[in-house]
Amino acid sequence: MFCSSCGASTAEGAAFCGACGRPVSTTAAGSSPAAPAAASTGSPAAPVAASGGAKYAGFWLRLVAHLIDGAILTIGFLAVVGITVAVVGVGFFRSVAAGINAHPPATDAPLAGLLPAALFGLFLVVMAVFVVLSWLYYAWMESSAHQGTLGKMALGLTVTDMQARPVSFGRASGRFFSKFITQMIPLGIGYILAGFTEKKQALHDIIAGCLVLRKI
Repeated sequence: MFCSSCGASTAEGAAFCGACGRPVSTTAAGSSPAAPAAASTGSPAAPVAASGGAKYAGFWLRLVAHLIDGAILTIGFLAVVGITVAVVGVGFFRSVAAGINAHPPATDAPLAGLLPAALFGLFLVVMAVFVVLSWLYYAWMESSAHQGTLGKMALGLTVTDMQARPVSFGRASGRFFSKFITQMIPLGIGYILAGFTEKKQALHDIIAGCLVLRKI
């Protein structure tokens, strides 16, 4: 028989171990004393940031991607506006100008305000066109197989849902329009959150339930 405390051989029926003096809880010959269970040490493993060899994209990478997309959208928008004005706007404004010249403001006050009203109306149309183009650009690209705009693609960034899966056009649209809420917060804090939140999410990412990941 063996002592379960020190493993020494003990006499049959002995109450105490002759080697260590402790009360004997014997173990049959041929078997080893049970080793105490190893205590768990250290902190639990940190959760994986994202699947597929990617991790969360930080604020500065996202800012550079945003600037690239902004330049692309601006160039495309100016091209559309230029073509629209060339086809439709020039003749209209010539007609308005001719009407004002034929009827000076002193004799026909309503015509005097026609040009500013036309300019304001054109401004509203231009802004609406810009919003629609931006929405289609972001939502379509982020829900496509590329999972990101041209700016994000250039930096190896992708937009996913919270399980790192591709997003639908509807979710990508929700993410885009949530940016209007982000922009309402002073000092760009809604965007700066991407540098401090656990999963590097800006406010519109949190609202839409999206992540921006960086391929590694």
